[in-house]
Amino acid sequence: MGFGKHKPKMLLMGLKRSGKSSISNVVFHKMAPHETLFLEATTAIQKQNVMKFMDFQIWDLPGQIDYLSSSLDSNSVFSDVGGIVWVIDAQDNYLEPISRFTSAVVALTELYPSIRYSVFIHKTDSITEDYREDTIRDVMQKISDELFDEGLENPPVSYFPTSIYDHTIFEAFSKVIQGLVPQLPTYETLLDTVAASCRFQKVYIFEVTSKVYIASDTKPSDLSSYELCSDFINAIMDMYGLYSWDRPKTSSISPMDDERHQDVGAQTVEAMVCSARGNTVYLRELNAFLVFIGVSKEPNFQKEKAMVDYNIQMFQNTLLRVLDRG
Repeated sequence: MGFGKHKPKMLLMGLKRSGKSSISNVVFHKMAPHETLFLEATTAIQKQNVMKFMDFQIWDLPGQIDYLSSSLDSNSVFSDVGGIVWVIDAQDNYLEPISRFTSAVVALTELYPSIRYSVFIHKTDSITEDYREDTIRDVMQKISDELFDEGLENPPVSYFPTSIYDHTIFEAFSKVIQGLVPQLPTYETLLDTVAASCRFQKVYIFEVTSKVYIASDTKPSDLSSYELCSDFINAIMDMYGLYSWDRPKTSSISPMDDERHQDVGAQTVEAMVCSARGNTVYLRELNAFLVFIGVSKEPNFQKEKAMVDYNIQMFQNTLLRVLDRG
């Protein structure tokens, strides 16, 4: 499934030992957080293709190199970049990384004005709640002040407190990647329609391997809903991997296979759970890489499931046409 000629590239930047490689491995390679303690420091640019549903790369840049130096070919690094994630260790002295970040934004804005910036205020899990909020505000204020002093009043910078030990890192990367998806407004419109017609409180399109959601309806984000959906996807996909059978492509289905498909039912993964933490969770596979998932508080959801199935099928058909157009 394609994005046409649009091939987004994202850079992971920050000082040495800020947590860049740990983030990449936990989110996109399913590494357990405690295993990241044994990762070696990045000494060269690491280029990774991290999502199967689109041609998308993350470049992990070593923190000890000055990529704005005139001795380096910075154009080879920063050209065609859609977004930069700058990781700041909230447990360390963050004055230097803030200074390096603002210098990079000032230098790159003139040359590459379309780049979006995201600041991950990282490792916030080990900070007390009061101090965490103070740290987040302090980092945001210092960056805003420094950029304002450089003449940048409304720079495209977003801020996310993150930790690899909870869902905040996945929520943050979801928001970042959505900024690289050109069809996002179309997806959001479709999801708003589905949420209203099926009376879902929140709906998402998830990339199943990373648990990053590439779109949701336009209602305010709710981390608890994300956590519920993420845990549900884990459970469903684990069972699917154990008990599913290989489904041949439509063009190669023999009469015997076609009869088997009719006996088994839908060719997509579908699941519905009532009373998951007081919610109903509905999941449907959209293609090999993406799933739709909705959260509802309707007590009579089971009675309306046939209507929901029909609406989601129409949504799936439309979404796949959008993906094909790229």
